[in-house]
Amino acid sequence: MPQTEPQLICLIGAECTGKTTLAQRLAEELSSRWVPERLRLFCDALGRTPAQHEQIDILEQQARDEMASLEEATRHRQRYVFCDTAPLLTAVYSEFVFGDTSLYPRARELHARYAMTLLLEPDLPWIADGLQRDGAHVQLPIHTKIVKELQDIGGLIHHVAGSGELRCASALAAVCAGIT
Repeated sequence: MPQTEPQLICLIGAECTGKTTLAQRLAEELSSRWVPERLRLFCDALGRTPAQHEQIDILEQQARDEMASLEEATRHRQRYVFCDTAPLLTAVYSEFVFGDTSLYPRARELHARYAMTLLLEPDLPWIADGLQRDGAHVQLPIHTKIVKELQDIGGLIHHVAGSGELRCASALAAVCAGIT
C-alpha cells in the first residue's frame, strides 16, 4: 500500500475551547504530530501579549511551524498534523482587538492548506490560562467571527462540542471518517 501524504488538520475556536488539550490528545491517539499555538509561545516567552504590528509575524510563524511539522510527519510516515489553532484565528483576534482586518487575505489563503477544520464550540467553562485570555465575554463574539470566516472559506468543517471523552470521540470520528 503506498504511503499517503500527511494531512494538516486545524483546530480552531475561541479562547478556552480546549484546542490545545484536544490537539495533543488527537496526535497521541492517532500517532501523529501536533503544532503548538504560536501566540501562546509568544506570550510565554515575552511575558506580554503582542502589539498590533507583531500580529503578522505570529500569523506567519504559525504557518511556518505547521509546514515544518508537516515535513517531520512526512519523514516519520505519520498520517496527520494537528494544528493548535490557525493563522485565521490570529486574523480574527487582530480585528477584534485592534480593528485591523489586513491579515484576513493571507489567513484565508493559508487556511486552504487544511484537509479538515475542527471548529470547537464555546461550550466549556472559561478558565483563566495565561496572558492571551480576555474572558468569557469574548468567546461568543470570536466564535461568531470564526464561523462567518469559515463559511466564506468553505472546506471540510466539523463542529466539535461536548466535554471530555465526548469531545474527543467526536473529533476522532470526524478525522477518521472525513479524510481518506
